[in-house]
Amino acid sequence: MELQVVLPDESPTMPARTLVELARAAEDLGYTTAWLPDHVLPPGEYGRTFGGVYEPLVTIGHLTAVTEHLRFGTSVLVAPLRDPFVLAKQVATLHQLSGGRVILGVGVGWSVPEFAAVGADYQHRGAVTDDTLALLRHLFSGGAAPYEGRRFSFEQGVFAPVPEGSVPIMVGGNSDAALRRAARYGDVWQGIPADAGAFAERVGALAGLASGRDVVPALRIGWGGSTPVEQVADAALAYREAGAAQLAVHFGDHEGTAERMTALANAVAGR
Repeated sequence: MELQVVLPDESPTMPARTLVELARAAEDLGYTTAWLPDHVLPPGEYGRTFGGVYEPLVTIGHLTAVTEHLRFGTSVLVAPLRDPFVLAKQVATLHQLSGGRVILGVGVGWSVPEFAAVGADYQHRGAVTDDTLALLRHLFSGGAAPYEGRRFSFEQGVFAPVPEGSVPIMVGGNSDAALRRAARYGDVWQGIPADAGAFAERVGALAGLASGRDVVPALRIGWGGSTPVEQVADAALAYREAGAAQLAVHFGDHEGTAERMTALANAVAGR
């Protein structure tokens, strides 16, 4: 099972170099991927609820330049808040410049005030996300004009760079709709289950929906240090037995994250 890190929620007062230091530490410890959150114009302060203050795609561009092999992804980018053509261009560029180290993780979003603030369609956010993913798949695979989609179409135009090997797409969420979306468009599904049993049920449902498509089951949990590390390691093994191929861990506040990353990596090593 791959061990991954969700980088801590950045505040305006946290030194930007902290993210670089933590990404490099994660790489040295053997973590395979580092994830960043996304909110464009939330109704409250950035932090535990609304994630980090930095725009994730720009931040990923910076972090891939100061690391060697660590992958980076969004967990999750709120697709209905973005122009899909600009998003495709940004992600394809990042993927190419980083040597294929970018994963686009998407979700439908949940904050009604944020959607209203940017003029986005909250009611149809799921359908908008599906249409975005269909367009991205077309563009990332080298699909040319004309393209006719339910919402997003173009009669002429050249998309480049076309990512080598395409861009892995992760779909986040526990709902049936998220599973259907992952089964149809995703390479990875990342859930936030209550326990290993709930995760196993979702993995089974995903397999039934995917109809032979290879979608990697993954999950995201949080550990801020209050629980003994051995207990977290035991939970990780239970999730692995339930079908998890990847485990992303949010280690709480940035202070102490490096130490907790080290402790968990050591606790699961060889188990």
